Amino acid sequence: MHEIAAAGFLFDMDGTLVDSTAVVEHVWTEFCRRHGLDPVELLAFAHGRQAGDTIAHFLPQLSEAERAQLAAGLVAEELTRTDGIVEIPGAGAFLTALADDGARIAVVTSAPHDLAVTRMRAAGILVPALLVAAEDVERGKPDPQGYLLAAARLGVPIGECVVFEDAEAGLTAAVASGARVVVVGGHESALTAGLPRLRDYAGLKAVVAS
Repeated sequence: MHEIAAAGFLFDMDGTLVDSTAVVEHVWTEFCRRHGLDPVELLAFAHGRQAGDTIAHFLPQLSEAERAQLAAGLVAEELTRTDGIVEIPGAGAFLTALADDGARIAVVTSAPHDLAVTRMRAAGILVPALLVAAEDVERGKPDPQGYLLAAARLGVPIGECVVFEDAEAGLTAAVASGARVVVVGGHESALTAGLPRLRDYAGLKAVVAS
């Protein structure tokens, strides 16, 4: 794929625009050690999901308040860790070119707003005016609510938007939203069969449809 046309461009953040794998794996592995969980199993589930949903899945015996406290602690730790966070190749230039062309852009992430901004800035990537974060939705990915909300706020029908995603939970949300979906990176599943794919954004050009 060398060119893509759409009226709205919606992006996941972690794994799609920003590579924060080292930070995420370190923080969650330490969490697993404290709570007697298998980090391989947890990380496979967690990718693309809100922290609170992951904690609820693996520690269902905790109260909602206890889960919220643990999630807040994880986010606070992640906010202090920016070493090694880099852009997915070409992501920064692609976002900047879209903005320069007046494209309607949004980031839809399972991360809290402040963490998303911190990571994008650490990677040197433009933070678009519209960022739909964990606090903005009642149901996180794999529910499509975040993508539907972003399209509505951009004023673009979801069917005229393209979503860039890398993880199963996010891809499930994107497909369910009714948007066109592009897989970023190497994730493969039954869901990704037949979907267009990008290794990264190097050389990708966008056409902004009116």
